[in-house]
Amino acid sequence: MPDSTAQLEAPSTAAPSDLDDQLTGDEEEPIVTPGMDWFVLRVASNKEDSVKRTLLSKVKIEGMERLVNRILVPTEKTKTMKGGKQKVVESKLYPGYVFVEMALEEDGRIPQDVFFLIKETTGVGDFIGKSGRPTPMTLPEVEKMLLASKPPEEQPQVKMEFVKGDHIRINQGPFENMQGEVDGLMPDQGKVRVVVTIFGRATPLELEYWMIERAEE
Repeated sequence: MPDSTAQLEAPSTAAPSDLDDQLTGDEEEPIVTPGMDWFVLRVASNKEDSVKRTLLSKVKIEGMERLVNRILVPTEKTKTMKGGKQKVVESKLYPGYVFVEMALEEDGRIPQDVFFLIKETTGVGDFIGKSGRPTPMTLPEVEKMLLASKPPEEQPQVKMEFVKGDHIRINQGPFENMQGEVDGLMPDQGKVRVVVTIFGRATPLELEYWMIERAEE
């Protein structure tokens, strides 16, 4: 699919989840509904949710379920911690894109009624592909997207803003104002392992994520 694979590569370290209850019970649905394909629709930034809701409503009102099936906006949930307080944040895995499962005409064009239904929706751009002839997603791309659309089985992990080797300063606790280096991340525990120098010796410490900050170089 032209330039879609690189743009739509999902993060592998985050715990993905769906946007709403549309996916409840989807486990029995096929990856691709017979006679249809998945397509990637470009939409205006921060309009993904409204476009999805509007399209689903229009499809139902116009009775076009035979032409348009699922419409998805995969999201992920991550935990952030600041000042000792934890907050769960939901964000789009593919900002600026909505995934549409629909049927095309035999010549590869979007059915006229579906074309106008989609194009007349506020915030909608073009499908990835040629004008009027969108490019279907490959099976691996569809599998990745659907997996990202499933509710997570585990608690969301803490979103780490540090990487190994970062120079940091401890801003809380008994080692406050000491500087050191990030040696490892433990997102499932919300902790960071850092190495500081105490009495002339390199000493590893495990600290809460919110107890450190990047030190000025």
